[in-house]
This record gives sequence, C-alpha cells and structure tokens, in this order.
Amino acid sequence: MSADSTVPSAVQTPGTGFSTCDFGDAHKADHSGEFRVLPPLFNSYGGVVRFHGQVVTVQCYEDNTPVKAVLESPGHGRVLVVDGGASLRRALVGGNIAASAARQGWAGVVVDGAVRDIAELRATPIGIRALALMPLPTERRVPGLRDVGVRIQGVWIRPGEWLYADEDGIVVSTRALT
Repeated sequence: MSADSTVPSAVQTPGTGFSTCDFGDAHKADHSGEFRVLPPLFNSYGGVVRFHGQVVTVQCYEDNTPVKAVLESPGHGRVLVVDGGASLRRALVGGNIAASAARQGWAGVVVDGAVRDIAELRATPIGIRALALMPLPTERRVPGLRDVGVRIQGVWIRPGEWLYADEDGIVVSTRALT
C-alpha cells in the first residue's frame, strides 16, 4: 500500500523487464521514423507503471463511447492509444472503464486527454497514461474512429505498432523491441 494506506502503490507487471532509456540508446541515430518517442507530457495514473503491447487506436473528442467499446472487448495484452485531441475538458477513461479493460486483458491505455477516478485507476492492474485529471464525464456527441493512424502530441502512431511505457517515458516502434 502507498504511504496513505488508501491506494495501492503502482507495480510492474511480469514480463516488463525493458527500459525505454535502453531503447533510446539503441535507436538514438534512427531517423527512419520506425522508432519514436512521445513528449514527456503524460502522467502515470494506473496501478501498473511499466507496460507494453501492440497498439490499437481510437480517435474521439470528448465522447468516450468508442473507448468504452474497445476496452470492453478482449485486449490480448494490447495497448489502446486514444487521440482525444488533447482536450482536458472531459475525462475519456474512468474507474469503471479501466476495471473493464483490466478484466479483458489490456496491458495499458494512453490517452491524449484527461482521465478521472484516480483512486480507482491506481487500484486497477493496468497501465494508464494521460495528460491530466478531470472530474467531468464525457458527453455523447460523435462516435469517433477506430484503427486509424493518430497523431499524439505531434507523433504519429498506427494500429499494429508497438508501444512501451515505463518510469522514463513512452516509445513507439514499428516492430517489437527487445
């Protein structure tokens, strides 16, 4: 448990013995675009600090309908990357959606936007990265798109690529890294 004994400390899941710094060292001269690093703007909110997996994408704006639909389906160790347009006005992932994602076997979720229910997120065994916390839920507006290339903070991420997140940052590659 954390120091305040109300929220478990974040943990590392088995099989996540990688380092984004080591990947950065190995790919520092790669200008091909096959290896990319997300800007250091994302905060860790889930119960798992390190996670990785093949990418599934959703593009939506202040409506988490497609996020919920994807995370209620089997994850098979994948990572959902949500292009929320960097909106901090509505939370795209909360405690219930995160719990569903963990039950369905998702390794993690990266949200270019906001999340909510921090105590529930920290207690859920899944990696969650987002820009900020926001207590407001989404509104049902536009259903969004799934499995499209998304641009997260200026970095392109495509379905099927690989995402790795740890204490030092988030990297994306066109192939699995070792």
